[in-house]
Amino acid sequence: MRALLVVNHKATTTSGRTRDVLIHALRSDLKLDVAETQYRGHARDLAREATEDGTVDLVVALGGDGTVNEVVNGLLAHGPGEKVPRLAVVPGGSTNVFARALGLPNDPVEATGALLHALEHKQERPIGLGKAMTDGVPDRWFTFTAGLGFDAGVVGRVEEQRRAGRRSTHALYVREAVRHYFTQREQRRSGPVSLELPGREAVPGLVLSIVSNTSPWTFLGSRPVYPSPLASFDTDLDVFGITRMTAFGTARTIRQILRSHGPSSDGAPPVGPSGRHVVSYHDVRHFTLVSEEPAPFQVDGDHLGDRSRVSFTGVRRALRVIV
Repeated sequence: MRALLVVNHKATTTSGRTRDVLIHALRSDLKLDVAETQYRGHARDLAREATEDGTVDLVVALGGDGTVNEVVNGLLAHGPGEKVPRLAVVPGGSTNVFARALGLPNDPVEATGALLHALEHKQERPIGLGKAMTDGVPDRWFTFTAGLGFDAGVVGRVEEQRRAGRRSTHALYVREAVRHYFTQREQRRSGPVSLELPGREAVPGLVLSIVSNTSPWTFLGSRPVYPSPLASFDTDLDVFGITRMTAFGTARTIRQILRSHGPSSDGAPPVGPSGRHVVSYHDVRHFTLVSEEPAPFQVDGDHLGDRSRVSFTGVRRALRVIV
């Protein structure tokens, strides 16, 4: 099997030693080429070239969720199909939501061991993905989440801090979320975003709108966070929204999200947040988020600027993953 390893050496937990150990281990089983990213979007370009070349069977992403997202968008630049190489992931970021949602260890060395085991036993699974479509830019695939409004604004603030030299940590996200909450006083009382669902009345006034392709939505350290606990790689998309963010109501919803859980071993159904200002939909194939004025937009934790209208589609069995 011929493979391409795409390495983001700037990822939070990716060290030269980790990279060298991974390369040595993979070369024992694969005909491996290695490429390090040099600019934003480079991982996408490398994966697209590997797919168009037609001689690569597997692309391995070593980095965080942003690197994985770029690789996925490169692999699917011409859409899903049998000729698209398989994807494998070795987590190297600060959170690694996609890898952990697949059940991979969060440690890159342990994840490499799991990858080698999966390759030896020819273990793979098809997964569904989300696709976001907005005017003026190419469609964007996402692996675990997208958002328009408050959460994307938090992502944008974190990216500003990272450009200023701050290290990406869970504490940084929490701090910027609190600051964003207090600077968006008017919007959190009357949200600018509407949810349009085919055949249903529009849901107006969303302050927060989170689209999930799987669960959990993110992690705080080792703790999973479940706004849409039914979301799955095997279904279409889930939408979670809040129409008003008062101090008491927001605190209540945060507690519910932190106490929510995914599928349990005893077969009990997952329990998610609820309340008068909570909006929740499960397994939706097509929908659109529309903002009265341009609002922050993000996919897989990557801030893509402000948008007024974004349409979403769930695409089942879009990609094969070694896991």
